[in-house]
Amino acid sequence: MATFALEHLYRPAADTSKKAPLIIMLHGYGSDMNDLFSFASELPEEYAVLSVQAPHAMQPYGNAWYAIHWDQVGGGKFNDIEQAVASRELLGTFISQALDEYPVDRERVALIGFSQGTILSFAYALSHPQQIKCVVGLSGYIVPEMYVENYRENDFSGLKVYSSHGSVDAVIPVDWARKTPGFLDELGIPNVFSEFPVGHGVAPQNFYEFKAWLEENL
Repeated sequence: MATFALEHLYRPAADTSKKAPLIIMLHGYGSDMNDLFSFASELPEEYAVLSVQAPHAMQPYGNAWYAIHWDQVGGGKFNDIEQAVASRELLGTFISQALDEYPVDRERVALIGFSQGTILSFAYALSHPQQIKCVVGLSGYIVPEMYVENYRENDFSGLKVYSSHGSVDAVIPVDWARKTPGFLDELGIPNVFSEFPVGHGVAPQNFYEFKAWLEENL
């Protein structure tokens, strides 16, 4: 078995004799690879599913893609961009390894992220759009500082995005997420944005909506 850049859980597609579309799941801050993997059994069996664990262990438990620092004076918080960029590239190494190791279709790769995992999914897909066909971004937002320097020059013609947010999210304000569609429109990326009357989580109707979107676009 190959040594991978990141720990992960794998659910093969029902038919491993042919290359399956691949879904890669990225969990949120303080969680782990088991979290989103609970969705795997509800996703179509023709997909292969990988749930990836972020590289930075937290205390007493959980993992993060990058640190979030709190400003003691102003009371705000800010992302560790350097760590985020390093995780973005580590994810790229992992994706290359997974495409080589598992019976999956490298032309049909989707990222599903939650919260910090969404932020990183956007960072990876917009930096390397030739490798990703679909992004499902749940309860996250756009942070361009995490993207490669010349990302606006990329060819986004093969990329599609579904994003959603809870309208009463107390962790990441919905106003931040509402900027996502306009940002993607500027880049010419087809996208869908939905809001649900929940907090920082995924409502059942949200799951069924993005599942249907994936079946149509992946």
